[in-house]
Amino acid sequence: MSAENGKNGTPDTPAGPRPEPLRFYGTTWVNHDNGYTARRVGLAVGSLVVAAAACFVLRVAYQGLQIADIGSFVSLLMIVMFAVCSALAFRHSWSAFTSRPDPDRQASMRGLLAIGFVGSLLAYFFRTFTEAPGEALHRAEYEKARENYEKRTTRRTGNPSKKRRRK
Repeated sequence: MSAENGKNGTPDTPAGPRPEPLRFYGTTWVNHDNGYTARRVGLAVGSLVVAAAACFVLRVAYQGLQIADIGSFVSLLMIVMFAVCSALAFRHSWSAFTSRPDPDRQASMRGLLAIGFVGSLLAYFFRTFTEAPGEALHRAEYEKARENYEKRTTRRTGNPSKKRRRK
């Protein structure tokens, strides 16, 4: 059932496929309205601030290992682990903005993405300079759905029973 506007029985929302909302943006990405630009700027700054805070926390953890004097090998191993995991998380997050990730692969990489969360935050930060992260993927899917809907709902003109037969 569709909601009616109460005036003449016409629906409030247009028929057809609806855009999928993006996290933090809702459906403002469709027409770039209702504070879309302000959200992009705010989320870019926010993701960079959170990434910087995360790096500060990692630095404190590293200093804790230095104070514990556990050895240079473990300290080096921790630095390499966070660097590699962050690089992989950055690449995975960046590619997830343009194509749907495989759910099985996503589940298997959950731990790695959790360790490399700084890379995911930086990917989000850099992506907001061009678009809302994931906007291109959602826009392509939405436009294809609209196109398919238009093809299905276009009406023929004329009476088909009066159509001339080819000989």
